[in-house]
Amino acid sequence: MDRRSVVKAPLGAVGLGAIGLAANAGCATTAAPAKAKPLQGQTFVLVHGAWHGGWCWRDVRATLEANGARVLSPTMTGLGERAHLRDPIPSLSTHIQDIVAAIEAEECENFILVGHSYGGMVITGVADRMKSRIRHIVYLDAAVPCDGQTFASQAPGATPESVAASEAAFRSLAPDGQWMAVFPPGVLGVPAENVAATQWLQRRLTPHPLRTWLEPIALPNRGSEGLARSYILCTNPVMRGASFGAHAALIKQDPTWRYREIATGHDAMVTDPAGIAALLMEAANG
Repeated sequence: MDRRSVVKAPLGAVGLGAIGLAANAGCATTAAPAKAKPLQGQTFVLVHGAWHGGWCWRDVRATLEANGARVLSPTMTGLGERAHLRDPIPSLSTHIQDIVAAIEAEECENFILVGHSYGGMVITGVADRMKSRIRHIVYLDAAVPCDGQTFASQAPGATPESVAASEAAFRSLAPDGQWMAVFPPGVLGVPAENVAATQWLQRRLTPHPLRTWLEPIALPNRGSEGLARSYILCTNPVMRGASFGAHAALIKQDPTWRYREIATGHDAMVTDPAGIAALLMEAANG
Protein backbone atom coordinates (compact mmCIF):
# COMPACT_ATOMS: atom_id res chain seq x y z
CA MET A 1 0.00 0.00 0.00
CA ASP A 2 1.54 3.31 -1.10
CA ARG A 3 0.76 5.91 1.54
CA ARG A 4 3.24 8.50 0.27
CA SER A 5 1.87 11.95 -0.41
CA VAL A 6 2.04 13.31 -3.94
CA VAL A 7 5.08 15.48 -4.60
CA LYS A 8 5.02 17.64 -7.67
CA ALA A 9 8.19 17.48 -9.75
CA PRO A 10 10.20 20.73 -9.61
CA LEU A 11 10.86 22.49 -12.89
CA GLY A 12 14.49 21.44 -12.76
CA ALA A 13 13.45 17.79 -12.82
CA VAL A 14 12.24 18.03 -16.42
CA GLY A 15 14.76 16.22 -18.61
CA LEU A 16 16.96 18.17 -21.08
CA GLY A 17 15.84 15.90 -23.87
CA ALA A 18 12.24 16.84 -23.26
CA ILE A 19 13.14 20.53 -23.31
CA GLY A 20 14.96 20.10 -26.60
CA LEU A 21 11.99 18.33 -28.16
CA ALA A 22 9.66 21.05 -26.97
CA ALA A 23 11.90 23.77 -28.38
CA ASN A 24 12.20 22.01 -31.72
CA ALA A 25 8.43 21.70 -31.90
CA GLY A 26 7.90 25.34 -31.07
CA CYS A 27 5.82 24.39 -27.99
CA ALA A 28 6.02 25.54 -24.37
CA THR A 29 7.65 23.19 -21.90
CA THR A 30 5.15 21.25 -19.77
CA ALA A 31 5.71 19.60 -16.38
CA ALA A 32 5.46 15.85 -15.98
CA PRO A 33 1.92 14.66 -15.06
CA ALA A 34 1.25 14.32 -11.35
CA LYS A 35 1.10 10.81 -9.96
CA ALA A 36 -2.36 9.49 -9.06
CA LYS A 37 -3.12 9.58 -5.34
CA PRO A 38 -3.41 6.17 -3.63
CA LEU A 39 -7.17 6.46 -3.12
CA GLN A 40 -8.10 8.27 -6.31
CA GLY A 41 -11.60 7.16 -7.33
CA GLN A 42 -12.34 5.44 -4.01
CA THR A 43 -15.44 6.27 -1.95
CA PHE A 44 -15.84 5.72 1.79
CA VAL A 45 -19.04 5.93 3.82
CA LEU A 46 -18.19 6.31 7.52
CA VAL A 47 -20.94 5.53 10.03
CA HIS A 48 -20.59 6.70 13.63
CA GLY A 49 -21.72 4.96 16.79
CA ALA A 50 -23.95 5.88 19.74
CA TRP A 51 -23.76 9.42 21.16
CA HIS A 52 -21.53 10.54 18.29
CA GLY A 53 -22.16 12.20 14.94
CA GLY A 54 -20.44 12.42 11.58
CA TRP A 55 -18.15 14.99 13.19
CA CYS A 56 -16.17 12.23 14.99
CA TRP A 57 -14.58 11.15 11.68
CA ARG A 58 -13.05 14.60 11.12
CA ASP A 59 -9.39 13.60 11.23
CA VAL A 60 -9.83 10.23 9.51
CA ARG A 61 -11.82 11.93 6.78
CA ALA A 62 -9.14 14.58 6.27
CA THR A 63 -6.45 11.93 5.77
CA LEU A 64 -8.53 9.87 3.34
CA GLU A 65 -9.47 12.95 1.34
CA ALA A 66 -5.85 14.11 1.25
CA ASN A 67 -5.07 10.78 -0.39
CA GLY A 68 -7.69 11.29 -3.09
CA ALA A 69 -10.77 9.59 -1.64
CA ARG A 70 -14.33 10.79 -1.65
CA VAL A 71 -15.71 10.51 1.91
CA LEU A 72 -19.24 10.66 3.31
CA SER A 73 -19.72 10.81 7.09
CA PRO A 74 -23.46 11.39 7.62
CA THR A 75 -24.99 12.03 11.03
CA MET A 76 -27.95 9.89 12.04
CA THR A 77 -31.26 11.34 13.21
CA GLY A 78 -31.34 12.66 16.77
CA LEU A 79 -27.57 12.88 17.17
CA GLY A 80 -24.80 15.40 16.60
CA GLU A 81 -25.97 18.43 14.65
CA ARG A 82 -29.30 16.61 14.22
CA ALA A 83 -29.91 16.28 17.97
CA HIS A 84 -32.92 18.57 17.68
CA LEU A 85 -34.76 15.86 15.69
CA ARG A 86 -36.00 13.97 18.75
CA ASP A 87 -39.68 13.56 17.89
CA PRO A 88 -40.57 10.96 16.82
CA ILE A 89 -37.81 9.13 18.66
CA PRO A 90 -35.45 7.55 16.09
CA SER A 91 -35.27 3.76 15.84
CA LEU A 92 -32.63 1.42 14.44
CA SER A 93 -34.70 1.33 11.26
CA THR A 94 -34.56 5.14 11.12
CA HIS A 95 -30.78 5.10 11.37
CA ILE A 96 -30.42 2.44 8.69
CA GLN A 97 -32.63 4.52 6.41
CA ASP A 98 -30.56 7.65 7.22
CA ILE A 99 -27.45 6.00 5.79
CA VAL A 100 -29.25 4.38 2.85
CA ALA A 101 -30.73 7.77 1.94
CA ALA A 102 -27.34 9.51 2.15
CA ILE A 103 -25.78 6.87 -0.12
CA GLU A 104 -28.62 7.12 -2.62
CA ALA A 105 -28.55 10.94 -2.61
CA GLU A 106 -24.81 10.94 -3.34
CA GLU A 107 -25.23 8.09 -5.89
CA CYS A 108 -22.37 6.08 -4.39
CA GLU A 109 -21.31 2.85 -6.10
CA ASN A 110 -18.55 0.36 -5.34
CA PHE A 111 -17.82 2.00 -1.99
CA ILE A 112 -16.21 0.99 1.30
CA LEU A 113 -18.75 1.02 4.15
CA VAL A 114 -17.39 1.50 7.68
CA GLY A 115 -19.28 1.29 10.98
CA HIS A 116 -18.05 2.00 14.50
CA SER A 117 -19.53 0.39 17.64
CA TYR A 118 -23.37 0.58 17.47
CA GLY A 119 -22.77 1.62 13.85
CA GLY A 120 -22.11 -2.06 13.17
CA MET A 121 -25.84 -2.65 13.59
CA VAL A 122 -26.55 0.12 11.12
CA ILE A 123 -24.08 -0.91 8.42
CA THR A 124 -25.31 -4.51 8.60
CA GLY A 125 -28.81 -3.26 7.83
CA VAL A 126 -27.48 -1.04 5.05
CA ALA A 127 -25.55 -3.97 3.56
CA ASP A 128 -28.71 -6.08 3.57
CA ARG A 129 -30.41 -3.48 1.37
CA MET A 130 -27.50 -2.36 -0.81
CA LYS A 131 -25.20 -5.36 -1.07
CA SER A 132 -24.58 -5.01 -4.80
CA ARG A 133 -23.21 -1.49 -4.34
CA ILE A 134 -20.72 -2.23 -1.54
CA ARG A 135 -17.17 -3.30 -2.34
CA HIS A 136 -15.88 -3.81 1.20
CA ILE A 137 -17.47 -3.48 4.65
CA VAL A 138 -15.41 -2.66 7.74
CA TYR A 139 -16.54 -3.18 11.35
CA LEU A 140 -14.52 -0.97 13.69
CA ASP A 141 -14.83 -2.30 17.26
CA ALA A 142 -18.43 -2.90 16.29
CA ALA A 143 -21.53 -5.04 16.69
CA VAL A 144 -22.06 -7.79 14.10
CA PRO A 145 -25.73 -8.83 14.36
CA CYS A 146 -27.62 -11.73 12.83
CA ASP A 147 -31.22 -11.58 11.67
CA GLY A 148 -33.62 -10.81 14.51
CA GLN A 149 -30.95 -9.75 17.00
CA THR A 150 -30.76 -6.48 18.91
CA PHE A 151 -27.76 -4.60 20.19
CA ALA A 152 -28.46 -6.38 23.48
CA SER A 153 -28.61 -9.88 21.98
CA GLN A 154 -25.96 -9.76 19.22
CA ALA A 155 -23.06 -10.72 21.50
CA PRO A 156 -21.70 -14.19 20.64
CA GLY A 157 -22.89 -16.77 23.14
CA ALA A 158 -25.64 -14.55 24.55
CA THR A 159 -28.19 -16.35 26.73
CA PRO A 160 -31.71 -15.20 27.63
CA GLU A 161 -30.37 -14.24 31.04
CA SER A 162 -27.46 -12.20 29.66
CA VAL A 163 -29.73 -10.48 27.15
CA ALA A 164 -32.17 -9.52 29.90
CA ALA A 165 -29.27 -8.18 31.97
CA SER A 166 -28.00 -6.12 29.01
CA GLU A 167 -31.45 -4.69 28.35
CA ALA A 168 -31.80 -3.73 32.01
CA ALA A 169 -28.39 -2.06 31.93
CA PHE A 170 -29.32 -0.13 28.79
CA ARG A 171 -32.59 1.03 30.35
CA SER A 172 -30.70 2.22 33.41
CA LEU A 173 -28.76 4.58 31.15
CA ALA A 174 -32.00 6.33 30.15
CA PRO A 175 -33.49 8.05 33.22
CA ASP A 176 -36.42 9.31 31.11
CA GLY A 177 -36.94 5.89 29.54
CA GLN A 178 -36.11 7.23 26.08
CA TRP A 179 -32.63 8.75 25.78
CA MET A 180 -29.43 7.18 27.13
CA ALA A 181 -27.08 9.56 28.88
CA VAL A 182 -23.68 10.19 27.33
CA PHE A 183 -20.76 7.95 28.37
CA PRO A 184 -17.71 9.79 29.75
CA PRO A 185 -14.79 9.90 27.27
CA GLY A 186 -12.73 7.68 29.57
CA VAL A 187 -15.28 4.87 29.21
CA LEU A 188 -14.91 5.24 25.44
CA GLY A 189 -11.18 4.59 25.68
CA VAL A 190 -9.98 8.20 25.61
CA PRO A 191 -7.26 8.68 28.24
CA ALA A 192 -7.67 11.65 30.58
CA GLU A 193 -4.24 12.97 29.59
CA ASN A 194 -5.54 13.45 26.05
CA VAL A 195 -7.12 16.71 27.09
CA ALA A 196 -7.97 17.98 23.62
CA ALA A 197 -9.84 14.82 22.64
CA THR A 198 -11.58 14.61 26.01
CA GLN A 199 -12.82 18.18 25.80
CA TRP A 200 -13.89 17.75 22.16
CA LEU A 201 -16.00 14.72 23.05
CA GLN A 202 -17.49 16.44 26.09
CA ARG A 203 -18.60 19.29 23.83
CA ARG A 204 -19.97 17.15 21.02
CA LEU A 205 -21.47 13.91 22.43
CA THR A 206 -25.28 13.88 22.70
CA PRO A 207 -27.82 11.48 24.31
CA HIS A 208 -28.68 8.38 22.26
CA PRO A 209 -32.16 6.92 21.70
CA LEU A 210 -32.66 3.77 23.77
CA ARG A 211 -35.04 2.16 21.28
CA THR A 212 -32.23 1.79 18.71
CA TRP A 213 -30.55 -0.69 21.06
CA LEU A 214 -33.71 -2.71 21.70
CA GLU A 215 -35.16 -3.03 18.18
CA PRO A 216 -34.47 -6.36 16.40
CA ILE A 217 -32.76 -6.02 13.04
CA ALA A 218 -34.38 -7.58 9.96
CA LEU A 219 -31.89 -9.13 7.52
CA PRO A 220 -33.82 -10.98 4.81
CA ASN A 221 -30.70 -10.87 2.60
CA ARG A 222 -28.29 -12.15 5.30
CA GLY A 223 -26.79 -8.77 6.12
CA SER A 224 -23.13 -8.42 5.16
CA GLU A 225 -22.60 -12.10 4.35
CA GLY A 226 -20.99 -12.56 0.95
CA LEU A 227 -19.19 -9.22 1.00
CA ALA A 228 -15.49 -8.64 1.48
CA ARG A 229 -15.37 -7.96 5.23
CA SER A 230 -12.86 -6.63 7.74
CA TYR A 231 -13.01 -6.46 11.52
CA ILE A 232 -10.79 -4.08 13.51
CA LEU A 233 -10.54 -4.66 17.26
CA CYS A 234 -9.36 -1.86 19.55
CA THR A 235 -7.05 -3.46 22.11
CA ASN A 236 -5.60 -0.75 24.35
CA PRO A 237 -7.83 -1.03 26.21
CA VAL A 238 -10.43 -3.56 25.08
CA MET A 239 -13.79 -2.02 25.99
CA ARG A 240 -15.07 -3.70 29.15
CA GLY A 241 -18.52 -5.28 29.02
CA ALA A 242 -18.81 -4.95 25.25
CA SER A 243 -19.30 -7.72 22.70
CA PHE A 244 -16.46 -6.62 20.43
CA GLY A 245 -13.76 -8.87 21.83
CA ALA A 246 -16.06 -11.90 21.55
CA HIS A 247 -16.80 -11.07 17.91
CA ALA A 248 -13.10 -10.67 17.23
CA ALA A 249 -12.28 -14.06 18.78
CA LEU A 250 -14.60 -15.78 16.31
CA ILE A 251 -13.79 -13.65 13.30
CA LYS A 252 -10.02 -14.05 13.57
CA GLN A 253 -10.54 -17.81 12.99
CA ASP A 254 -12.80 -17.24 9.96
CA PRO A 255 -10.91 -17.10 6.63
CA THR A 256 -13.76 -15.17 4.99
CA TRP A 257 -12.89 -12.13 7.13
CA ARG A 258 -9.82 -9.89 7.26
CA TYR A 259 -8.94 -9.38 10.92
CA ARG A 260 -6.87 -6.50 12.28
CA GLU A 261 -6.10 -4.99 15.69
CA ILE A 262 -5.15 -1.47 16.68
CA ALA A 263 -3.52 -0.61 20.01
CA THR A 264 -5.79 2.22 21.06
CA GLY A 265 -9.12 2.68 22.82
CA HIS A 266 -12.67 2.25 21.57
CA ASP A 267 -12.96 5.75 20.05
CA ALA A 268 -10.07 4.95 17.74
CA MET A 269 -11.10 7.44 15.07
CA VAL A 270 -10.49 10.12 17.74
CA THR A 271 -7.44 8.68 19.54
CA ASP A 272 -5.58 7.27 16.50
CA PRO A 273 -7.07 8.69 13.31
CA ALA A 274 -3.88 8.07 11.33
CA GLY A 275 -3.88 4.40 12.31
CA ILE A 276 -7.54 4.00 11.38
CA ALA A 277 -7.05 5.81 8.08
CA ALA A 278 -4.17 3.43 7.26
CA LEU A 279 -6.32 0.37 7.99
CA LEU A 280 -9.16 1.75 5.86
CA MET A 281 -6.72 2.40 3.03
CA GLU A 282 -5.59 -1.21 3.32
CA ALA A 283 -9.20 -2.39 3.05
CA ALA A 284 -9.77 -0.18 0.02
CA ASN A 285 -6.71 -1.45 -1.79
CA GLY A 286 -6.78 -5.06 -0.61
